[in-house]
Amino acid sequence: MFYTIADDLIFYQLLSFIKKYTNYELKLREYFHNKTKGVYPEFIVVINQFIFFFVKKKDYLNSNMHINSMRRQITKRKILIIRIEKILINLLFSFFPDLNIDDIKIEFDDQSGNREISVYFLFYEERGRAIGRNGDYIRAVNHIFENQVVFENNNIPLKVKCKFKK
Repeated sequence: MFYTIADDLIFYQLLSFIKKYTNYELKLREYFHNKTKGVYPEFIVVINQFIFFFVKKKDYLNSNMHINSMRRQITKRKILIIRIEKILINLLFSFFPDLNIDDIKIEFDDQSGNREISVYFLFYEERGRAIGRNGDYIRAVNHIFENQVVFENNNIPLKVKCKFKK
């Protein structure tokens, strides 16, 4: 990966998260705590069919051991456990934990003129898994960046796009 200094300023900026809970999310928090035998998620985001449980790095492996059981019990939703990260580049990798990312770049969208984060995959199948069926997963990730993630320098959130490296 080749970065410029401007990219480093974006990729390595500190993040914080807006934590708002609905009653449903509070119930999910207790469910998660009981299921993982003592781990409370840092926060929970429910977007359409996705439930994102954000956990500390030290609790990630313990929590992830229970994900199949949670997916069997909550069948109408797709459950994901994400490591909560305070640095943008690390958070990006957390959203795609089982995929081989070849490169991540800051690029300009010619149509809108805005900056976007392009995540490149070597295999078309992996890009498809990153986007999700009908683009649902990448839309959910972008929704989190727009509504739950606060950038240290108050920069306008960037849109995340998944691309295939030819």
